[in-house]
Amino acid sequence: MKVRSGRTVRDLRRENRTAVLQRLYFDGPLSRFSLGPVTGLSSGSVSNVVAELVAEGLVEEAGSVDSAGGRPRTLLRISPHSGYMIGVDVGETRVRIELFDLALTELARVERPLETEAPRRVDRYDVGVVVGHLREGIAEVLERAGIAAERLLGVGVGVPGIVARTPEDGAVVHGQTIGWDAVPLERLLRESRLLPETVPYFIDNGAKTLGQAEMWFGAGRGARNAVVVLFGSGVGACVVADDMRPGRAVEWGHLTVRVRGRRCRCGAQGCLEAYAGAEALLQRWAEAGGRPPTGVDEETALTAMLAAAYPAPEADGTVPEADATAVAVLEETAEYLGAGFSDLINLFQPERILVGGWAGLQLGSRFLDSVRAHATSYALAYPAAHVRIDLGTLGPDAVTVGAAILPLADFFARGGRRAEAEPEEPPPAWHTTLRERAAQ
Repeated sequence: MKVRSGRTVRDLRRENRTAVLQRLYFDGPLSRFSLGPVTGLSSGSVSNVVAELVAEGLVEEAGSVDSAGGRPRTLLRISPHSGYMIGVDVGETRVRIELFDLALTELARVERPLETEAPRRVDRYDVGVVVGHLREGIAEVLERAGIAAERLLGVGVGVPGIVARTPEDGAVVHGQTIGWDAVPLERLLRESRLLPETVPYFIDNGAKTLGQAEMWFGAGRGARNAVVVLFGSGVGACVVADDMRPGRAVEWGHLTVRVRGRRCRCGAQGCLEAYAGAEALLQRWAEAGGRPPTGVDEETALTAMLAAAYPAPEADGTVPEADATAVAVLEETAEYLGAGFSDLINLFQPERILVGGWAGLQLGSRFLDSVRAHATSYALAYPAAHVRIDLGTLGPDAVTVGAAILPLADFFARGGRRAEAEPEEPPPAWHTTLRERAAQ
């Protein structure tokens, strides 16, 4: 049966379920009475939808609240244990795998360093090693938490590079900086037969999953236009704008900031990543005469560089002399990043630019003020005056949280039904969610 708009009754029921689930998820617990105004549904529709969701175990009672002159109103919330998601961050130094319940409470995690498998090559990461880490790590987090694979809503995976999709292979990763040329990652994971066919994989760019997390739960909440920057071994960004919901990953790290400049990992010259990525930052320190520690991972080496540039006071209160070479390289990096931010400001005119990623969080507190000053000096005056540049608030796990949101958003878009129960492909749930929250 179709209604006048062309949508079927099934479509309307799914949309009503989605509206109730979203409001309970972001604003709950709420009473049936409160759900009407915030969803735009009639009291009868709310009652019908809630009855279905309670019967299916997706919604549960969460106490009561007094009403004006009547009986107390029962509060409702999403049942945290009605579904589970796995979020994966395929980084450039490690693979992190986390299991979450529906409330995004972490239940188990596994981390696998990438550089310990063999003598590390910075231009290539063995696909078989990464897929092996995912296969073993997913099985391990499920076992630790005692969760059956059939209870998963899906597995979200954030990866470096561009993600395309084909009918034959699903998600295909073009990760030029790590040597992945059209890697059919989704097919490879499916062929591992670790999970039932009914459990979907959602694979996307890591900067985009970071942006997803910050926009839903972090420093981007309420913004209609934002850029979320992922600053790790390399550099990437996710742009969220009115015409780009739920966000679009952009290869910001490969904008040219210096003609015939340093050779980038992608093969081109003068890319921002060749100056501002953590890997390049440490290389530049060594080239300038610094002494980065050897035999350690990049995070440890970057910590050592910051300690050399900004030494902590001794026990007697004296401050050791700073490493002038490290200071100079960091100050130059702040200017390169500021110039890169100015491009984002001029191109997209965002309300906010948020800095995340392990390197961004390490460096941000030290020289974010300097980056802001350079960004303002390079950008056009009007958009520069209307942007706020801050650190993300979700910490180093934001990519895995954002990856776990991918199956959660799909679940909400289907009205709280699993993929096999809704074969058609609905629009992503965050289209509506972000717009509604931005208006709050």
